[in-house]
Amino acid sequence: MSIPRTVYKMQATGNDFVVYADPRGDLEPTADQVRWLCDRHFGVGADGVIRLTHPADVSDLNQEQVDACDRFGCQWFMDYRNADGSLAQMCGNGTRAITLFAQKQGLTPTMEGASFLLGTRAGVKRIVSRSPMKCDGDHVFKVKVGAWRMGPVGQQLVDGGALGGSAPGTMVDMGNPHAVVLTAVAAELEAGGLPGTVIELLARTDLPDPGDLDLSAPPRVRPGLAEGQNVEFLRLDALGADNGSGRATMRVYERGVGETLSCGTGLCASGVLLRALTGVDHWTIQVGGGRLKVDVDSQDVWLTGPARMVARLTLEHVPDC
Repeated sequence: MSIPRTVYKMQATGNDFVVYADPRGDLEPTADQVRWLCDRHFGVGADGVIRLTHPADVSDLNQEQVDACDRFGCQWFMDYRNADGSLAQMCGNGTRAITLFAQKQGLTPTMEGASFLLGTRAGVKRIVSRSPMKCDGDHVFKVKVGAWRMGPVGQQLVDGGALGGSAPGTMVDMGNPHAVVLTAVAAELEAGGLPGTVIELLARTDLPDPGDLDLSAPPRVRPGLAEGQNVEFLRLDALGADNGSGRATMRVYERGVGETLSCGTGLCASGVLLRALTGVDHWTIQVGGGRLKVDVDSQDVWLTGPARMVARLTLEHVPDC
């Protein structure tokens, strides 16, 4: 197996990917090839690799997962790999990037309101176009990321990476696992009435504002998962703004990658915790790569944000490993 000579660079709020189509199902990458493609010095450079292929051609799927895609009428699958070559169940930003790619490949409609069913290792997702496709620039998509599960608030202990210190974290499952940490609130909120759960969490943290964290080393989560988890650090910026919605800022350390400018499922996990702490369902969250909307109810999460095609690339050499 190998990868094609022609690949594409996509980004969704700074979460960047090397993507390609594999309609015949014979271009599954090796872990070494993924690591090479994602290397920012010796390869193309990306947070991950996405192969768009048919569900039956993804070697790690079982028949039940393939049948589930068939039941939904889902023809295409997002075979996503982290930069270290490991498999990932889901990537919220990746769903927007690969949908835009599918549109540009003529595999799905491009008009505003058109939807695309996409298989992932975390189930079938529906992505809806929220802006008409243009010749260049960002294209906005709303993704039903789907069901969430949250553990007890503040049960984990999360350290601050290279900076040290610790804070209580909360496990949120979005198809892939997250530990979400609230470390700060905006100055204008400190003088107002904060929910008791927020005050209690802040009293147990000695971490600074997310912008002051040093995430050059991976944060440790105790108790954590053997396969690891993404870690999100939050600042609560506003409550009751914009017709009752909230605003927050997030930084993220992704397992298998390191710190990234954005993490779609991490944004969703953050929205779940913020809703639990404040009762607010609708959030605008700022990340290093831009601003996204997260909508949460008692069962599901929706993520709205842009994606962009950056380049079409011809690889001079593809490692055969």
